[in-house]
Amino acid sequence: MSLSLDSTQLDRYSRHIIMDEVGPEGQQRLLDASILVVGAGGLGSPVIQYLAAAGVGTLGIVDDDAVERSNLQRQVIHRDSDIGRPKVDSATAFVGDLNPDIEVDTYETRLTKENVAAIVPGYDVVVDASDNFPTRYLLNDFCRIHGIPIAHGAIYKFEGQLTTLVPGGPCYRCLFPEAPEPGTVPDCATTGVLGVLPGTVGCIQATEAVKLALDAGDQLEGRLVFYDAMELSFEMVPYQQNAECPICGDDSIDSIDSIEYTEACSVRAD
Repeated sequence: MSLSLDSTQLDRYSRHIIMDEVGPEGQQRLLDASILVVGAGGLGSPVIQYLAAAGVGTLGIVDDDAVERSNLQRQVIHRDSDIGRPKVDSATAFVGDLNPDIEVDTYETRLTKENVAAIVPGYDVVVDASDNFPTRYLLNDFCRIHGIPIAHGAIYKFEGQLTTLVPGGPCYRCLFPEAPEPGTVPDCATTGVLGVLPGTVGCIQATEAVKLALDAGDQLEGRLVFYDAMELSFEMVPYQQNAECPICGDDSIDSIDSIEYTEACSVRAD
């Protein structure tokens, strides 16, 4: 690895560089890394903020929404002056103000079966900060087939859950073989969400993404973390790879062509 940290970077990242576990080589790895964040809302905001601050050199941001006033209670990278602006644009401006080292690639679209192959490949890590089951299953399936790790998070009212999906380990479908019936899991627009909750969950996702980029530490592979903000408690539940999983099991598929990402997001039998 060729080190090319200039004096400004040595100063900016000095608290990383003095750590034995990171050092100048690790910081260079972060600067050379590319991470895709799917969603620039509640979870995506702290993820984008901390990955940019950490010096992850290329950030991809996928989001098709514009900033609304009701977002500002939790989506901390957007400002009142951004209302009506595409979230990818306000996120890019935020990153530019925070750290000029970072290159930002934006995709003002919803991730779909039709565009995923044009967006995801080439990134080292994906952070799933989405808010819907079709996107979660699409990311899981595509990234597993293509060997890309995912730092996954989800939130509901006062609760959050996290896991990290890495090639060779159990996947999201090992946990949840199919999506719940549409309408059975309300979104935050219906039930509300504690404003600080996505900050906690998103920061852990960012931690996992940085560790993946550094190839350091133990990831949440095969472990699902439940966070309860009301009790301020964490519970870790281990889970295993399912030999019958159509994505990562013994007879796994090698393409998402047979999957429709609607309703149950199930894999059709050939």
